[in-house]
Amino acid sequence: MAEHETATLAGGCFWCLEAVFEQLQGVSRVESGYAGGSVPNPTYEQVCSGRTGHAEAVQVTFDPQVIAFEDLLRVFFTIHDPTTLNAQGADVGTQYRSAVFTHTPEQLASATAVKSELDSANIYDAPIVTEISPLRTFYRGEDYHQEFFRRNPSQPYCAAVVAPKVAKFRRQWLAKLKTK
Repeated sequence: MAEHETATLAGGCFWCLEAVFEQLQGVSRVESGYAGGSVPNPTYEQVCSGRTGHAEAVQVTFDPQVIAFEDLLRVFFTIHDPTTLNAQGADVGTQYRSAVFTHTPEQLASATAVKSELDSANIYDAPIVTEISPLRTFYRGEDYHQEFFRRNPSQPYCAAVVAPKVAKFRRQWLAKLKTK
């Protein structure tokens, strides 16, 4: 069995990220939670207050023999706006910031290189502001946040925000989708 790696990414609402990454080939698990802050074991309500320093994040377990960390990052940079500081659409606050929380020195180097590559290519109208820093701790979110979009596709936020992001992702990354 191949060795798996873990990536921890924040880019707005964790429901959006989870809904995308769970569809990628090579991804075996996605958990929604919190990272980058100073409050131990935060609750969703505490994170939403913006006073914990945590971002809504996902932890993605993947097989690097099937999908490279750099490809996960390229997907990540296309499914949210990495040029807005502490906001994604109507979601505003540090808890919605764009961040890559690295697990190894190799991930840190790769994340820095991919960010630089995308900035140099002038893909976006503004510079990428994504924070790249070593992960201190990831706190798994409450059970009701796990697989939220899959279980609640008709919920208003899911229908208005998550579903269009998932559709855009599926069109752009069709070759990387899991087959049923």
